[in-house]
Amino acid sequence: MQVTQIVELDKKRVKICLEDGTCFALYKSENRRYGLSEGEEVSQEILKEILEEILIKRARKRTMHLLERMDRTESQLRVKLSQGYYPEQVIEDAVAYVKGYHYLDDLRYAQNYVRNHKDKKSQRCIQMILQEKGVAKHFIQQALEEEYEQENERELILKWIEKKHYSSETAGLKEKQRMYQFLMRKGFHSGDILHVLDYLT
Repeated sequence: MQVTQIVELDKKRVKICLEDGTCFALYKSENRRYGLSEGEEVSQEILKEILEEILIKRARKRTMHLLERMDRTESQLRVKLSQGYYPEQVIEDAVAYVKGYHYLDDLRYAQNYVRNHKDKKSQRCIQMILQEKGVAKHFIQQALEEEYEQENERELILKWIEKKHYSSETAGLKEKQRMYQFLMRKGFHSGDILHVLDYLT
């Protein structure tokens, strides 16, 4: 495989382009070590070593770092990695790697986004924003349905509380616990009950 172009990215890194259109970034010291130069042939063994020993390890580490800083969609992550000049197969590996540990989950991303923005934005607006972020339509739909269904659950809890003439202002801890147990027996989820009771407090 021939090296068609070597471009300086900054003081430390260069971009290597091969005749098949593949490009990747290396530190200058790494490039010197492998002796890559424009117009010269590079063996499959060396390319395999660069891929497995440098690029895959670096992309996985970069991906973890990006997700530690903030939650991202798969599409956003792929864009970030391609901006770092990682080849497609390296990006595929890095995405699969973080998915394997459930660090990357577009459904979870959509659920969190809906939960955090449903009081400020319409469902249609949320749907459009998530689509722009590259979230699949079925994940968006599922997240919207789950979150708004949960909202209905909480409205039902509130109706039961009102029906039982429960007052957060006068209720002591024991009364709150009794109300909680009553609602649990009605089949409501613990998180929803506590959300409503805490909201009323």
